[in-house]
Amino acid sequence: MIFQKFSVIAVAAVLAVGTVAALAQDAFTPPATPEEAVTMRQNLMREDGGILRTAGNLTGAEAVAAMTKLRDNYSHITALFPEGSVVGESKALPAIWENWDAFAAIVDTGIAAAESGLAAAEAGDAAAYAAALQAIGGTCGQCHQQFRS
Repeated sequence: MIFQKFSVIAVAAVLAVGTVAALAQDAFTPPATPEEAVTMRQNLMREDGGILRTAGNLTGAEAVAAMTKLRDNYSHITALFPEGSVVGESKALPAIWENWDAFAAIVDTGIAAAESGLAAAEAGDAAAYAAALQAIGGTCGQCHQQFRS
């Protein structure tokens, strides 16, 4: 009887944690217009740049939060480049859509690096965390060299 109560409580706790985790995930709404896409991607890139400038000095929960944000941001990048969104202040080159697979591959590399960095931050592995930051920065440079004016 006590075991059954414990099992029910344990299952309820697992479900509660899963529900909270699902609700806490990054909420993202794709841009509705080309102009909104430009604004959203510029804001995302500025945010990532700010994180990358300071992330090397972070440890513990702050490092985990930084990598989580980078991973979430990277996961939205391709959605922020709908075809026809070279408007206004955009510095995106048409090469993005002409070489979409190469563009998406760079983004995927950034996502993988951020996931690796997140695992390193959670484990307290400073060397792996630093390597992930370097890899993420490399994807930024690679993408800007090929796809930004």
